[in-house]
Amino acid sequence: MPGRHDGSDAMGRAPVLVAGGAGFLGAHLCRRLLNEGCTVICLDNLDTGSRDAIESLREYPRFSWVRHDVVDPVPFEGPLSRIYNLACPASPRHYQADPPHTLLTCVDGARNLLELARRTGARILQASTSEVYGDPHEHPQHESYRGNVNVVGLRSCYDEGKRCAETLFSDYGARHGVCTKIARIFNTYGPGMALDDGRLVSNLVVQALKGHSMTLYGDGSQTRSLCYVDDLIDGLVRLMEGPATFRGPVNLGNPRETTVLEVANAIREITGTSAPLVRLALPPDDPKRRCPDIVLARRHLGWRPMTGLKDGLRRTVADFAVRVAGA
Repeated sequence: MPGRHDGSDAMGRAPVLVAGGAGFLGAHLCRRLLNEGCTVICLDNLDTGSRDAIESLREYPRFSWVRHDVVDPVPFEGPLSRIYNLACPASPRHYQADPPHTLLTCVDGARNLLELARRTGARILQASTSEVYGDPHEHPQHESYRGNVNVVGLRSCYDEGKRCAETLFSDYGARHGVCTKIARIFNTYGPGMALDDGRLVSNLVVQALKGHSMTLYGDGSQTRSLCYVDDLIDGLVRLMEGPATFRGPVNLGNPRETTVLEVANAIREITGTSAPLVRLALPPDDPKRRCPDIVLARRHLGWRPMTGLKDGLRRTVADFAVRVAGA
């Protein structure tokens, strides 16, 4: 790993480091920052990130990639202005593949990046998750809700890892004066999602495009609040660049609640598939309702989602259709 990186952005600001920059959200964030003239360093071990996403960013002269696992200390010596921590598998299929490593990515990764922020004086943002609320008893979920999480379940490595990371961010801010930000990200979808990540939208779109049976878990009445990726990235940037006094946690997601069955039917309509719906048992600890209260995001960031579900799904299906055809 290179020891120093002294390139500044077009405005003379030190580089931005995006840990997990080759992932779905990370690649979108890198592109957004590059389009704004930032110098961006992507840190990713490619366990679940995409080399294709990195290759598509190489057209930007201010982009560089360092292969590194955040579980290990980050030996970086150079100025940084911002650090975004998105370094963690985000889909159940991926984070359950190696639960101990997922937990360490959340905890040791957060600590190592916080130490980097402490050394460089950079602001740092933690991409947390709505999973910190577990299968919630409060609806919609407000940031003050402490959650209903199984600490020894299939999802615990991710849920508890993210909860612990939030604690580390809070403590580093209070004890060491690091400018920390915490975003709790709700379900996000859009172009560039991995075809095999096992999440709701990607599963259903791939199945529909291939003419396979479309899988629903449970009776389809459980709800999700789906936020289009461009809207979510805008929320992350607004949080990072907002007043240092507003650190979060803050919910970022779409407050419009949609049933899983409604999502499936919308995808069927957009793709024109006649594939049947097949219902399977609901996985353990799968939340039955998930919807953010975004009052804090509106008040402090002036943020709300702007993309309707049908528009977002059309863009997603168009992207997936090209990749499925070429697979």
